[in-house]
Amino acid sequence: MPKRVRSLLRVLALALPLIWAPSTWAAPTPMAAAAQRETVRNSFVHLANGVPGVLYEPAQPGPKAQTAVFIMHSSADYLTFSGCTELARRGYRVLCANNSTSKSGVSNDGALDQVLLEVKAAVTWLRRAPGVEHVVLLGHSGGGTVMSAYQFIAEGGVTACRTAEKIWKCPDSLAGLPAADGLMMIDSNWGLAAMTLFSIDPAVRDEARGTTLDPALDMYEPANGFRETGSTYSPIFAKAFLQAEGRRNTALISHAEAMLASIDAGKGPYRDDAPFVVPGAILLGSNNKLFSQDVGLMAHTRKAWPLIHADGSVTVQIVPTVRVAENVRSQSPSLIRGALKTTVRNYLNSYAIRTGADFGYDAQSVRGVEWTSTYASPPGNVQGVSVPLLVLGMTGHWEFLAAETIYDLARSRDKSIAFIEGATHLYTTCSKCEPHPGAFGDTLATTYDAIDRWLAKPKRFASNQK
Repeated sequence: MPKRVRSLLRVLALALPLIWAPSTWAAPTPMAAAAQRETVRNSFVHLANGVPGVLYEPAQPGPKAQTAVFIMHSSADYLTFSGCTELARRGYRVLCANNSTSKSGVSNDGALDQVLLEVKAAVTWLRRAPGVEHVVLLGHSGGGTVMSAYQFIAEGGVTACRTAEKIWKCPDSLAGLPAADGLMMIDSNWGLAAMTLFSIDPAVRDEARGTTLDPALDMYEPANGFRETGSTYSPIFAKAFLQAEGRRNTALISHAEAMLASIDAGKGPYRDDAPFVVPGAILLGSNNKLFSQDVGLMAHTRKAWPLIHADGSVTVQIVPTVRVAENVRSQSPSLIRGALKTTVRNYLNSYAIRTGADFGYDAQSVRGVEWTSTYASPPGNVQGVSVPLLVLGMTGHWEFLAAETIYDLARSRDKSIAFIEGATHLYTTCSKCEPHPGAFGDTLATTYDAIDRWLAKPKRFASNQK
């Protein structure tokens, strides 16, 4: 490492603790931790047709219960997500809900606009709930798209989601969304649209079938660097793969836009919409993501940030991932496990994002993505959000690196970021990542303790908006 770089890192190590005050992330004392273990009660909440919710709250509500946290994913069942009980045990009211697309946990056909209306129903319900003074949204994984899009439109109105660069212009039904008082992006990914982009298999030669693949662009070919125990792709292959991925993404958007124009002109196969199936592009899991196999990609942050360790100590440093390689076979030939199955309108609404000619990613960042070309994009949405923002990344999974992108682009004046060492995407301890058993401690507790300390800061949120 060059001497000038080492000197700069030493300066950062000394200065950043003063800027980021990592002591605010310190572990609670044993007495404080015991006090957090509240008895939790829950009750069913009917938010709308097909939108069930469960309200979790302390049996003996204290001052923290004036803050209500709302949790919903973009498609999965979150009625029993860990945050529901963990935050209620720490004294908060928590409303966990499923949207009307959350029926299977593997659905990829739910329109974002409809889900945002269902978030509106939840925020409206919480605003009217006795004892609730502040409402804070929690977006995990694909829920980051939902929550950031909601707050972005709630603050900016429908004009914000109808700007010239937006692929999909939002409907009038999204006017007048009641804004939340805070936003938490807790291992949110880069968004439904970007995760679809990252999942597009450039080896697919024919949009009508997923069984014809170009071996020169197949990330599962040993000749290209694939190994079941973990791959190392050459810079030449990675560049070719990602450039082809970007080109296919651009072609898919153009095709969908042409199909929509035909539908609107009365020349489509149906009057209202049409099926849109994309072979080798399902965004679930590690499907076709080059970085899922090569841990040298998306490997560490660009800047130094607070990293919370098992003992509660915090270091301010370049944050590395501790994850291991995932996914050992191509799902592109499978309709069920490999194809994005949606409609033309929903593809443009929920899954499309524009890229430039320089699209790609390396060990520390993504480049060439037009984040504001869709509101299915947390990095784009936070540029229009002003409420207090908390961003946490889990280093035991590759989605952790999205935290830095989201934080860097966020407009909020009150914004905080930290990373949890050794936590999986679900905040649990990544035991297979540990150098020795117990090295990362109880990362679930570490994560929710950090959220608790952020939520509990006095006067963090705006006055009651009821």
